[in-house]
Amino acid sequence: MKFMKLGTRPDTFFSPSESSRSVYTEVATDLQILVGNCLYHLHKFPLLSKCLLLQTLCAESGGDGGDVIELEGFPGGAEAFEACAKFCYGITVTVSARNLVPLRCAAARLGMSEAADRGNLAAKLDSFLASCLLRRWKDALAVLHSTRHGAPLCEELGLTSRCVDAVAAIIASPAARPTSTSASPWWAHDVAELGVDMFWRIMVAVKSTGAVHEKTVGDALKAYARRWLPNVAKDADEQPFNYDADDSVKQVTTRHRLLLEKIVSFLPADKDAVSCAFLLKLLKAANILSASAASKAELVRRVAWQLEEASVGDLLIPSVSCVSDMLYDVDAVAAILHEFALRHAAATAQPAPAPAGSPDDDDSPARHHRRSRSDESVGFDGARRSSSAAPVSQYALARVGRLVDAFLIEVGKDPNLPVDKLLAIAEAVPDSARPEHDGLYKVVDSYLKAHPEMSKSARKRLCRVLNCRKLSEKACSHAAQNELLPLRVVVQVLFFEHARAAALSGGPVASDSDLPSNIKALLLSKSGSEDDDADRVDEQRLRALASGASPGDDWSVEGLRRAASKIATLRMKMEEDEDDDEEFVRKAGLSRSASLRFRAFCAIPAANPKRMLSKLWPLARSVTVDRH
Repeated sequence: MKFMKLGTRPDTFFSPSESSRSVYTEVATDLQILVGNCLYHLHKFPLLSKCLLLQTLCAESGGDGGDVIELEGFPGGAEAFEACAKFCYGITVTVSARNLVPLRCAAARLGMSEAADRGNLAAKLDSFLASCLLRRWKDALAVLHSTRHGAPLCEELGLTSRCVDAVAAIIASPAARPTSTSASPWWAHDVAELGVDMFWRIMVAVKSTGAVHEKTVGDALKAYARRWLPNVAKDADEQPFNYDADDSVKQVTTRHRLLLEKIVSFLPADKDAVSCAFLLKLLKAANILSASAASKAELVRRVAWQLEEASVGDLLIPSVSCVSDMLYDVDAVAAILHEFALRHAAATAQPAPAPAGSPDDDDSPARHHRRSRSDESVGFDGARRSSSAAPVSQYALARVGRLVDAFLIEVGKDPNLPVDKLLAIAEAVPDSARPEHDGLYKVVDSYLKAHPEMSKSARKRLCRVLNCRKLSEKACSHAAQNELLPLRVVVQVLFFEHARAAALSGGPVASDSDLPSNIKALLLSKSGSEDDDADRVDEQRLRALASGASPGDDWSVEGLRRAASKIATLRMKMEEDEDDDEEFVRKAGLSRSASLRFRAFCAIPAANPKRMLSKLWPLARSVTVDRH
């Protein structure tokens, strides 16, 4: 650290009492000055020749040496005043980055300028600051730190602005960049020790130079947030705060909230300037600190801009609501997905030509996104708010689809999560983001397992989010034997699985000769048992048979007769919800009216009952079973 010495005489100040100071001379003192609690006994000649303020005060007092001149609120206190007095006496004074600011403020208060005497203290301090201290990184930061004491006077004297400009110039200078292995810029940790106002001004000055990339500014913001915000700290064991003993929780919360809002307002415009994980940490902190709606909205917009970079853990935002028992804030994620849908819709609405053969040529999400609840507002609002967003690639869409499904699997384990909120998030994703619905099927399955008390209508409503056409063979096999799914969903799965198998084989639907002999015997029977206690067992057997399971010893002719007799009962139950079925069948892609479609598919015709079972039985499967 650089320093400067002024004066050559030895120090002759002493303390005649605990609350007074004087100087050894042969001449009696004739000036008494009170600074704080300390009374100084000095001489008029050396002080008045260099201090305009003391000249004025002595003139006003009539020049009587017995009067005490009181300097209230003196900048730097008694220590700074004594250093100025020593300079007037020619006593050696050492100036460094640590005491330059209080000395400069004291000199300004006393009027120690060139107007009073040539080569006065103020001019010497300014020269030392400009020629030495502001050219060195550590010294410039130390001077800037000290300006927080007496900030108004430092601003008036221009000390703060000069220090800020000097620090920004050093940051932007290529010659000042040392080698660093840290992910953060070499200067980020030093600047992070400053107050938020100083940090803000330095960042503005750094950006105005144009020599620093916005990614570097984003890394500096991340370092500053980790230093001062507990919810953004890298490690949970970090203690980034030095609380004052008299600080209340409300004061600390208010301070952190203002800091967070400052950081959000200064986020760089570039998409890659900050990571999505960092933005989501800020959003979590904004929820906890009750930040302003504008700050939350900006964070939501920024997260939606780069949502494909997030992970499931990033999206698990703890709920701080007092009116909800949910573990996670799913409303915040729903808002993010709404913004993502606006971004996607705005990008697809642009007249930019798409490459030939792209998936979007035949299945435009803007036309076929039938389940997104944000479609009503993607027109003007989407174009206005997302016009600057880059187009969403199919790769990014697929990543978002997988991310949302994995997120729903986690939050679906919460027993307090309503089915409506889960559906709102599931439906907010564009259809093109899910080439397959296997992940969505896992969401439905895990939610049904975590909520066994769900009603029949709620289960049906939950399952309508599935598109059976997009289920893989493995998912279809699991769904056919899933006891938690409504039977209608199982039937839909089997219908499309059968159609897919027929399309792959290129042949007709399986004929009657492909059926096992025991099922043929069942079809020849005209009556069966009507034991109501066996309904559940028959339904399980129907699921197993439909999924392609091999008939075992349990599949006797008597058992299959009983299952056949219950088909009519299942048909009656399905007809009770015919109104609900109309929408469900339409979403599944069937043709004709809802009633005719389900009756033609689910009911066993009286004339030819083999037709139904030939659809259920997998294609090209022939199993020989001994008659019992």
